[in-house]
Amino acid sequence: MEITVERRDDGLVVVHPAGRLNMVTAGDLRELIASTITAENAHVVVDLSAVSFIDSSGLGALINGLKSAREAGGDLRIAAPNDQVRLVLQLTNLERVLTPYGTVDSAFADV
Repeated sequence: MEITVERRDDGLVVVHPAGRLNMVTAGDLRELIASTITAENAHVVVDLSAVSFIDSSGLGALINGLKSAREAGGDLRIAAPNDQVRLVLQLTNLERVLTPYGTVDSAFADV
């Protein structure tokens, strides 16, 4: 899995994972999200448009990032999940906690 980070002028941090987000790669995402969260950059969007698959470990990494962002006074939101990711969110009822947004820009449009 390849993960890039974009720090935007509006204060958002956009994380772009690509590939399979599973037990093998979830730790890398968890560490990267934790390292990007600061008091100044506590609003994180994880752009899932290039993620082809997610499992429970991947969901755990996202939930861990959500917790870290909220503890820093911000939030973590997900954008552009594919059908498989949406299905996993629905089956686990995590779509209530990790509401999927259509695009990165719409994820924090209300802030």
